[in-house]
Amino acid sequence: MKHAALAAALAGLVASFAQPALAQNASQIASVKERRSCPGCNLFQADLDYENISGLNLSGARLRQSDMSLATADRTNFSRANLSLANMYGVRATGANFSRADLTQAVLVGGYFSSANFSGANLTGANLSGAELAGARGLTQRQLNSACGDASTELPRGLTVPACR
Repeated sequence: MKHAALAAALAGLVASFAQPALAQNASQIASVKERRSCPGCNLFQADLDYENISGLNLSGARLRQSDMSLATADRTNFSRANLSLANMYGVRATGANFSRADLTQAVLVGGYFSSANFSGANLTGANLSGAELAGARGLTQRQLNSACGDASTELPRGLTVPACR
């Protein structure tokens, strides 16, 4: 009897710490593809390549491992969004807001980020090779030291990025 009570108590304790699965939300992804803002949405692994998501509010959204290659995201608000491991190859994000966004290990290769705001963004392990960031705002040397790029990466005057290995 004591063992059964102990097992039940432990099962309840484990269940109280269990976190719900954070799989993508297909209806929220469809909403974004229909050009509707979706702040705080779960867009995990969303396929947004070639999509026009310009001007949307995706602040605080979970876009981890999403594919936004060759998408247009001009003036899109990605502030505080989780864009870790996102594929943003060739994205155009003129005037986009990436302030305090998590871009850990994101691929920004060949992206165009004129006037984009990167204040407080986490760029750890991000690949900026060939990215056009010369007109970007809020970039610091400290952020760039944790990212990588190549000779064709364009940065604001006075900033550098380590070469990717």
